[in-house]
Amino acid sequence: MNLTEQQLQQYVRDGYLLLPKLIEQASLDIYNQRFLSFVEGRVSLPGAMKVMRDVMVVKGAVQPATKLHGVNKLFCLEDDALLFDYAKHPELLSAIQSLIGSSVYTLTSNVFNKPPQVDGRHPLHQDLRYFKLRPENKIVAAWTAILPATRESGCLCVIPGSHRNGLLSHDTPDWEFLNSGFFGTADVDIDQRQHVEMQPGDTLLFHPLLVHGSGRNKSTGFRRSISVHFASGECVSPRADWQTTGHTRRIS
Repeated sequence: MNLTEQQLQQYVRDGYLLLPKLIEQASLDIYNQRFLSFVEGRVSLPGAMKVMRDVMVVKGAVQPATKLHGVNKLFCLEDDALLFDYAKHPELLSAIQSLIGSSVYTLTSNVFNKPPQVDGRHPLHQDLRYFKLRPENKIVAAWTAILPATRESGCLCVIPGSHRNGLLSHDTPDWEFLNSGFFGTADVDIDQRQHVEMQPGDTLLFHPLLVHGSGRNKSTGFRRSISVHFASGECVSPRADWQTTGHTRRIS
């Protein structure tokens, strides 16, 4: 879908935009079943795809009821046509192009799986902490709920307008259980947080400087989503070959 002028202005103002029911249930079912087939070992992982186990499981603090209960995420989806089809979804791609232009590459891709009965929090952070590409306004994340994301199940929370404050300092939170690669920033007013509850197919687009995170899953089910970071072909990096390095893919 092409974003309206009002939607574009909202994204510029708040640093994020929620698009209800952007992805149809049929596609969500395909993504979900494909994720389960990898996690449950029914299909071999292709290319660089990896399964990340939750830190509480790795450290033996909890004994997962199933393999699925111990998984934090599946990442590097580029070598699987069924999962990577999400990045090429016409409605999503059109919205992304409205924000960063017609030349679009993917940077990262994940299926996030927040099981019940583990800590599972993701500290407040900015995604630009992980990227060298610039300009930052030519990078955008898409995060689509596969299963309901509620306050109880640990939905995303955001701090509106925080993308206008530049890149903040990040450090490792002093938590007993913290999943690998998770950093957080304390340079924010947490009272400004807004929780973004989402139903399956709802999609959140957000700026790489938007401060966001998520809480514990206090429900009895899973919170599951699929996500891709996109960058414009106009982006540059200290590595001139970024477009062909790693698992970046050109979409359009």
